[in-house]
Amino acid sequence: MAFDFDEVIDRHGTAAIKWEKYAGRNVIPMWVADMDFRSAPAIIDALRRRVEHGVFGYTDPPDELGHVIVAALARDYGWKIQPEWLMWMPGLVTGINLVSRAIGEDGDDVVTAVPVYHPFLSGPVHQRRSVTRVPMRLDGTKWVWDLERLEAAITPRSKLLLLCNPHNPVGRVFTGEELSHLARIAQRYDLIIAADEIHCGLVLDADKPHVPIATLGEDTAARTITLMAASKTFNLPGLACAFAVVSNPTLRARLANAAAGIVPRVNAMGFAATLAAYRDGADWRRALVDYLRVNRDLVIERIGGTPGLSITPIEATYLAWIRVDVPAVREPVTFFEEAGVGLYDGRAFGAEGYVRLNFGCPRSLLEQGLDRMERAMRARQP
Repeated sequence: MAFDFDEVIDRHGTAAIKWEKYAGRNVIPMWVADMDFRSAPAIIDALRRRVEHGVFGYTDPPDELGHVIVAALARDYGWKIQPEWLMWMPGLVTGINLVSRAIGEDGDDVVTAVPVYHPFLSGPVHQRRSVTRVPMRLDGTKWVWDLERLEAAITPRSKLLLLCNPHNPVGRVFTGEELSHLARIAQRYDLIIAADEIHCGLVLDADKPHVPIATLGEDTAARTITLMAASKTFNLPGLACAFAVVSNPTLRARLANAAAGIVPRVNAMGFAATLAAYRDGADWRRALVDYLRVNRDLVIERIGGTPGLSITPIEATYLAWIRVDVPAVREPVTFFEEAGVGLYDGRAFGAEGYVRLNFGCPRSLLEQGLDRMERAMRARQP
């Protein structure tokens, strides 16, 4: 089946955060992580049927949904889970905050590597935890965890290790060997692992399969809370539906206690869309990944050929992590906004001198954005 990812869909006037930020300005928004593609037809049809039913009461997850996710994780990753391991929540950011609240006590420490998805840095603070930032390092052209610095940063008050894999914003798919090193460190220091694996359906390199860290052994599974959702892969973030996979019943109870009275139910539309995504969306997802792969290659070619900009390989996601190497461009986001492109400031992710670009859009928009960036950088050259 053919899907039209080249269609430019006008999102003005829909209260879309991505586009309303630049309302009335000639700026192509390529910042926040939602895509400009219409979602899969199977999902739209499922939502239409749910709307036509006409009753929108409080909703539990459909029985079929748990079984569909169990089957999907077994098929895609060889990960055998049970339906009772699933805990539902209205979004992955909720999950990060919930895990931070559930693990440890006030003032305890959460450890993560930077740059990283910014709720990793703000969520623990909201839950009265401190955050230890361990800078990642470049191994050639590959961003990796600095294991020596990680171990040196762990203290008796370190209780939680936050992992983003596939990684936002650097686009890495960590290998089983890399994850095993992290798992051994977590075991050595008795850390709980919270793994944000929301981009696992967006691996662009076929030779770099996603490995859920919870699959690496019984001890790792027992200390891991895996956060997932259909929202990034199928462009559903506005429907507020995510889940945690937690094999350890003690951890599940701690999460449930932390959520009591605070975390609302997932809504009926979110459940309907998530069920359709995992059950009926495979063809659309494959076509999307093929389209994003070409977009990715275009970004790497164009950014790599633009003076003053540099980029590392992108193995997954629709996000590019770009270094701005011109000292005169001290505020790169403002600089590129003035050139007509809206990007995300790397400082939000814990790294100055970088911007994040979302290439999950029709290729014509992407080419316009890259043209504007290249012209602005070339005009800045001596």
